[in-house]
Amino acid sequence: MALVLMTVALISALTAMQLAIHGHEVAIPKLIGMSPAEAERTGAASGLQVVIERQFFSPTIPEGKVMSQMPAPGAKVRRGWSIRVAQSLGPQRVAIPNVTGGSERIADINIRRRGLTLASVAHINLADAPVDRVISQSPPANASGISAPKLNLLVSDGPEPPVYVMPNLTGQPLGSATLALQDAGMKVGKVTMLPVPTPTQAQAAGEPQVEVPPPPPVGEPSAASMIVTQNPGPGQKIAAGSSVNFEVR
Repeated sequence: MALVLMTVALISALTAMQLAIHGHEVAIPKLIGMSPAEAERTGAASGLQVVIERQFFSPTIPEGKVMSQMPAPGAKVRRGWSIRVAQSLGPQRVAIPNVTGGSERIADINIRRRGLTLASVAHINLADAPVDRVISQSPPANASGISAPKLNLLVSDGPEPPVYVMPNLTGQPLGSATLALQDAGMKVGKVTMLPVPTPTQAQAAGEPQVEVPPPPPVGEPSAASMIVTQNPGPGQKIAAGSSVNFEVR
């Protein structure tokens, strides 16, 4: 009898647990073919939220209707779950413009003027293409059967800047180092004036302590100031147009 009672109690507990777990679950309704307002009302009736994430062209689903959804219809989820849907733009009716050969800004204007979206822009260094020149687009001009109303562009940043190996300029006057950098297409960045080191006081036994005068105030760097440290350091690679920082005395 005790074993029977324990079995009945265990079955009851398992049944209660199943009801607690699945009691708040609902089946995902089918939203494909509905308008956004209809989809939201249908989802709300099951305690679910409907989120329109993307829009695509579709030759079969009318414009403005839901063309796909995730999770799929029939899936079991808990109340409060979000259904992500894509909305149809209907058949493709807009022509893809040819925006290659112009600037990125002009391309953006032409794309948006036609009701399209600029999805992404990638940049590349090319020796035979001017700076800010659109050299490629996806989808190509006049493409048909595209899925999304978005264009991706590839824009030239011009030739790669020359790269130099940083020379050792420590111990040289700031003026001559500045001229050398200018000749190489670089420039002087931040110049910090270091204080003059203070002499060590005599501390030997039996010797009177020598009074050391205070160090002179730190002045402003000049062409005759000597370079103590440099950044980037000697041997490092540096692109033309970069700045070099110094500490001088």
